[in-house]
Amino acid sequence: MRIATWNIERLKHKKQINTILSECECLGADILILTETDTSVRPDFKYYYQTELLQGITEPVIYNDTESRVSIFTNYEIVKEYPTFDPHTSICVEVETEKGNLVVYGTIIGVLGNRRSSYLNDLHKQLDDINNLLMSGKNVCIAGDFNCSFSDNYYFTNASRKLLLDFFESSDISVLTADCSECVDHIAISKSFVGDARLNIYEWNVKKELSDHKGIMVCT
Repeated sequence: MRIATWNIERLKHKKQINTILSECECLGADILILTETDTSVRPDFKYYYQTELLQGITEPVIYNDTESRVSIFTNYEIVKEYPTFDPHTSICVEVETEKGNLVVYGTIIGVLGNRRSSYLNDLHKQLDDINNLLMSGKNVCIAGDFNCSFSDNYYFTNASRKLLLDFFESSDISVLTADCSECVDHIAISKSFVGDARLNIYEWNVKKELSDHKGIMVCT
């Protein structure tokens, strides 16, 4: 199974949209979560869900009518959609995989970065969303822009890093991308779903020529 996530920086490199699409499609991902995305970025997957469009929203910035914060692409059948506390910022769907059902929670934590008070507010509410899913016995995958690195001093706050790691540890969730350097985009999955599978990590856009985030994929 291949799960990937990439923040495409509100398509600031729009002239390279064909290259961006090619990167997405060449991954061979089973599940792809794009953040800071746009409806014009539609890689070839069978199923597609997105957060509500940001049309008309002018805070914290003026958004284009075609922008959305998170989209999930997959070739697995989507059997259910779950509500999130903020439909503009997180989206949650349950997919049917060869390893059993998996609830995918695609998100951006803190659209203003991790230094504003709104970051911890968003984080607490998103963890409430995830905890509700766990309490119903679901295996979960949380993926997207966490605005927090775990292995270095690249971009984090002590409070957010501790809160995230403590929650994942107490919830038996593995942050599969925790050891990746200069990485704020992550993939975290229930340990019971991962099992003893051998993991490989693939990164792209490492020179950040297509967006200000590198992409990251976990292969099991």
